Amino acid sequence: MTWQSTKTITHAAGVSACFRQWRATHSYCSQLHGYALQFTITFEAEELDDRQWVVDFGGLKELQAYVRETFDHRLVVAADDPAIEVFRSLEGSGLAKVTVLPEGVGCERFAEHVAKWASAWVSRNRPGARVVAVECREHEGNSALWRAD
Repeated sequence: MTWQSTKTITHAAGVSACFRQWRATHSYCSQLHGYALQFTITFEAEELDDRQWVVDFGGLKELQAYVRETFDHRLVVAADDPAIEVFRSLEGSGLAKVTVLPEGVGCERFAEHVAKWASAWVSRNRPGARVVAVECREHEGNSALWRAD
């Protein structure tokens, strides 16, 4: 039997990020814009732990803190953004806190980024469990889903 559980860091948590998709040259998405992001992480295990859980929800504070540190009130930019030095100068002048993601930006890449971090965290803290999906939601109408292979 396979067990799954999910943890959602909701829109109400107020994880507000500003970003742009510089490659979207014919879209407003190429300009700075933001959302209160929501993340749903799906964990899976073949066996429950000694408390009969897939993961300890109370033990996920480090994961929630990482999401906040990475996205909350941050200007999130792609490492290959042509304006990267402009964004770094905003941080240097105290006008923004900048997170640079090597994979890129957008819901798809945010979901992937959180999945990689959460997978490493789970492997250290809950042997036998794994991350099988992460959904990043901009709002009720837009989301992206990363799934493990």
